[in-house]
Amino acid sequence: MDPVGIDVHQKYSQVCEMVGGEVVSQVRLATTQAGLRRHFGGRERMRILLECGGSSRWVARLLRELGHQVVVINPRRVRLIAESTLKTDKIDAEILARLAGLGSELLQPVYQRRPEAEALRTRLGVRRTLVQARTAMLNSVRGTLRCLGYRMGSSSPGKLIERFYALGLPVEVEESLEPLLEMIVRLTERLAVLEAELERHSRQDELLRRLRTVPGVGPVVSCAFRAWIDDPYRFEHSRDVGAYLGARPCIRDSAETKKRGRITREGDSEMRRLLVQSAQTLLNTKQDCSLKRWGLELAKRSGRNKAAASAWRASLPCSCTVCGSSRRPSSPSHGRPEPKRA
Repeated sequence: MDPVGIDVHQKYSQVCEMVGGEVVSQVRLATTQAGLRRHFGGRERMRILLECGGSSRWVARLLRELGHQVVVINPRRVRLIAESTLKTDKIDAEILARLAGLGSELLQPVYQRRPEAEALRTRLGVRRTLVQARTAMLNSVRGTLRCLGYRMGSSSPGKLIERFYALGLPVEVEESLEPLLEMIVRLTERLAVLEAELERHSRQDELLRRLRTVPGVGPVVSCAFRAWIDDPYRFEHSRDVGAYLGARPCIRDSAETKKRGRITREGDSEMRRLLVQSAQTLLNTKQDCSLKRWGLELAKRSGRNKAAASAWRASLPCSCTVCGSSRRPSSPSHGRPEPKRA
């Protein structure tokens, strides 16, 4: 297969084709389905390389439908493009085309999720955006009233609106803030519908029910983790999941010098944030389990934040069917409380 590199952009993309190690074509295409089909449709199978980006998902799916082998690579593995002092679309496309002849293991291809997993992640992304929008509006209302000498305090959106009208504010202030209050009510209603759908989905799926046996894991975290994992067999060991989420420490090992730094924090930052929140909830819950006791003992030595980070990493291998690993976890079990011994 002839190697091809595509430097994908929002409006136009640069395509470089090579035969026998020599560039034979440099073409600029519109980044549209029609433009890509016109150029790549009906041609012999090619090995196409492109970087992960906002448009790479649908571009890769379309090119695979046209019968080509497509590899979407991690931009971190091609620093010679991002950090080059001579950087143009043609040069970037040529570098990608030359890299297309290398092994996939060196390039670390980005996993492309199945449509059902992408649909679930989209739903979770919509929920996150609505929560952020509602939080911004709530903060705006609280900040405005604080400047006028009124304090709302922390409360749920429903109680905050009740407190707002109980303050006896001037009419002009109420009229100014009412558009925000109306949007808060509408967002709260829509969020309730989305969360009910996630709750129903998590109750119907056996693997999600298993994930929810972990204290601190609810429908949002379980659905997000299932959608992020998608195909569990892409991980050889359960411990690889934590490393894939950026929980692996940075290692600098050269000659006699050996350094272990902080975690890499690569991968899905949103999934990592949700798992840390779940771990914090686990440490604060009243439910007793061995994982909580293990985390609290670690918190005494290393602090609560490090203990929470270790707790979510330790809980990842527990659902071996989800993670695709047949090995038992080395950390304590997290499920129901252990029976008391006489």
